[in-house]
Amino acid sequence: MKKRRRGRELCLKILYQWDIQKDDIKSQIEDFWKYNPTPDDIQSFTARLAEGTYNHIKEIDSTIERFSEHWTLGRINKIDKNIMRSAVYELLYEDEIPSNVTINEAIDIAKKYGTEDSGHFVNGILDRIKKELQCDKKKNVKD
Repeated sequence: MKKRRRGRELCLKILYQWDIQKDDIKSQIEDFWKYNPTPDDIQSFTARLAEGTYNHIKEIDSTIERFSEHWTLGRINKIDKNIMRSAVYELLYEDEIPSNVTINEAIDIAKKYGTEDSGHFVNGILDRIKKELQCDKKKNVKD
């Protein structure tokens, strides 16, 4: 498994754990590494995603809700929600990662950990967000 894929899957697990316990993300990450030994480079990428997602959670959650037609955040299962949270963090704040890579990784992780419909659900929302972001970037370039 590629290092970044592994990091994204571990990030999902950390965010899922945080979503249930609502403890400080740094302590969640520290506890997670105690029970899940992982190479430093993967830990670093995972922690960057998890902490970044946590630090921007309000904006990320409002973005997901805005593009989730007929769905509130409370109705989205925790696996799909946390996959989308970290993917939206990547789309908004990790400029060096191509948006198509982020979305494809999120879809694959959703298929692996979510329900039968998770891949389609995650794809639909993230694709709408990506298109909106591309429109915003084009507007900013023209301005």
